[in-house]
Amino acid sequence: QAQLVESGGGLVQSGGSLRLSCAGSERTFSNSGVAWFRQVPGKEREFVAAITASSTSTYYTNPVKGRFTISRDNPKNTVYLQMNSLKPEDTAVYYCAARRYMSIPYYFPGDYDYWGRGTQVTVSS
Repeated sequence: QAQLVESGGGLVQSGGSLRLSCAGSERTFSNSGVAWFRQVPGKEREFVAAITASSTSTYYTNPVKGRFTISRDNPKNTVYLQMNSLKPEDTAVYYCAARRYMSIPYYFPGDYDYWGRGTQVTVSS
C-alpha cells in the first residue's frame, strides 16, 4: 500500500509549468528526507530532486537544475516539486519517495522506505 500520494501531474506545452505535490502522514514524513524520481517506459527510475529532513539542503539532477525547485511544508506533511520551463524530455511518471532520517542525498530507488503510486507528466512540443 502506497504511503505517499502524488498529485498535480497533467499535460502541458513545452515551456509551461506544473507543481507536483506529495502528501504523506506525520509518521512517514517526520524526520524523513523526500525525493522525486521519474520513469519512462523501458527505462529505470531516475533521481530528480531531494530535500533533507531538516529542509536545509536540496539536490537536483543536472538536467533539471535551474528549472525545478523542491520544497516542503512540514505542518502539512507535503513536499512540492515546482517544474518550470518544461521540456518534452521531462515527460514521465513522477514518483515521490521518503527515507527516514535522511540528512544527505540518496540517489537510488532502493534507498527509500516509502513510495507513492506516481503521477503522469506529459510535455508536448
